[in-house]
Amino acid sequence: MGLPEGRSAARWVDFNFYGHQLVCHVVDGYEGRTALNSVDGDPVPVPHFGLALPLADFHALTARLTERDVKYELEPHLRFRDAPGEQFCAFFRDPSGNAIEIKAMTQPQNLFAQYTVNV
Repeated sequence: MGLPEGRSAARWVDFNFYGHQLVCHVVDGYEGRTALNSVDGDPVPVPHFGLALPLADFHALTARLTERDVKYELEPHLRFRDAPGEQFCAFFRDPSGNAIEIKAMTQPQNLFAQYTVNV
């Protein structure tokens, strides 16, 4: 993802995750690929953590990841079309198998809008 590296040791490293600290540890035998949950028809990896980006940054990052042949769990696409939560999203895994979601709301003010999703 091109994240700037901060402190590190032999078995962990801190990254600047778009202004937030992401701390990655090497844990022998850990495998993050465990379960999926249906969200708007997509098999979303659980657990996962997400990064909400401005629309232009989302498209720039997905282009960079695609250029580097990152294997997506869910390819970049639009979901929740015409709903308050309409967003572009993509999922991929880090080297330990942890799922990472990146998204961009088409209406950024709706990132935390409360509403019920009808699946």
